[in-house]
Amino acid sequence: MKVYTKKGDSGTTQLIGGTRIPKSSLRIEAYGTTDELNSWIGLIRDQEIDPQYVDQLLEIQDRLFTLGALLASDPETSKMKLPELSEADITYLEKAIDAMDEELEPMKSFVLPGGHTTVSYAHIARCVCRRGERIITELSANDPVSPIVLAYVNRLSDYLFVLSRKLTKDLNAKEQPWKPRM
Repeated sequence: MKVYTKKGDSGTTQLIGGTRIPKSSLRIEAYGTTDELNSWIGLIRDQEIDPQYVDQLLEIQDRLFTLGALLASDPETSKMKLPELSEADITYLEKAIDAMDEELEPMKSFVLPGGHTTVSYAHIARCVCRRGERIITELSANDPVSPIVLAYVNRLSDYLFVLSRKLTKDLNAKEQPWKPRM
C-alpha cells in the first residue's frame, strides 16, 4: 500500500464511508486537531515522567485514535464498524484527575503556564484540546456528533490541566500564580 494516492491533490479527502469533502471542512479540522493533540500527548509521554502517567497517556492516545475515527466517519453513509468511546473512558479520566488532585495544594488563583518544559507541553496539549473541543462543538451544531465525543474532550482538557499541575509538583518546578494588575 502506497502512502500517496494523489486523490487529495485537488483539495478534497475521503471520509470513512466514501464521501469526498474539502480538506478545509470543519470535520477535517476536528479530526486534524485531534491528531495534533495526540502528537502533543506523545511528546509529553516521551518525557521523564512517572510511568503511571505514561500508561495513562498511552490509554488516552488510543482513545484519541477512536475519537478521530468517529470524526472521520461520514455519519450518513459509513457502514464500517468502528471502535466506540464509552462512559468508562470518561470515568477513567475522572479517576485519574481525582488521584492527582488529592496530592496537590488547592488552587488559590489561576496559574501561568510554564515552569518546566514538560509542564509547558502539558499546557500546550490542554490548549489544543480546548481548540478541538470548540471545533467539535461547532461541527455538532450542523452534523451528527455523539455527545460522548464532546464529553470526553471536555474531560480530557481537565485531565491535562491537572496533569500539568501534578508534573509541576513532581518535577519540583515553581507554580507561578497569576497576579492580575488592578
